[in-house]
Amino acid sequence: MAPELNLDDIQSRLNIRFRDVSLLQRALTHRSYINEHPENVIEDNERLEFLGDAVLEFITGEWLYNRFPELKEGRLTRLRSALVRTEALAALGAQCSLGDALLLGHGEEETGGRQREANLCCGFEAFIGALYLDQGMDAVRQFVFPLFEPALNQILATDADAHPKSMLQEWSQAHLNLTPSYHVVQISGPDHLREFTVEVVIGSEVYGRGIGNSKKVATRQAAWAAWQRITASEEGN
Repeated sequence: MAPELNLDDIQSRLNIRFRDVSLLQRALTHRSYINEHPENVIEDNERLEFLGDAVLEFITGEWLYNRFPELKEGRLTRLRSALVRTEALAALGAQCSLGDALLLGHGEEETGGRQREANLCCGFEAFIGALYLDQGMDAVRQFVFPLFEPALNQILATDADAHPKSMLQEWSQAHLNLTPSYHVVQISGPDHLREFTVEVVIGSEVYGRGIGNSKKVATRQAAWAAWQRITASEEGN
């Protein structure tokens, strides 16, 4: 076991005790660590990330279905998407201090890998996958639902489940008779961990900028930043 990874401390912090701690170690092992430590016979967390993503999709849909019996399918889908999108899960990963616990290669750590949104999201999903394999779906529910409750309240309070691109386009066409355009202004990071920076422009003015591990995520972030700017300006008038 890698000496820098204190599994007892992590489990105590999260109030969870794994039966098979190797699952927890794998969930916290980034691909870059394997690349730099091929002598360690361990697997990275990408397969657990895949499993955790599916588990989270299911239990989130189940939770929302039972929580809001009056909501239509479309709104339930938007709420689920808002709860499990990359930036939301990355925030939960940071809340659980998973960034501090990740096993990273030297290069990844030196370039801010512990705070990188994609790593935090991946680590959280992998942790959920590991917990599911170790203790089953009920244990995942008990861990996740208390985290989702304040996140859901924030989403409902700010209408964060709305589609920012659609809202921005409707506002722009109604008020300026213009359609927003989105431009990738920067791509950084290694091939397996790209980070995109997108700007949304209306007319000749940049209204917002977003960063994400895909063009889609960065575009949504840019639209949301622009929408927040517009609403803040209108509230100030």
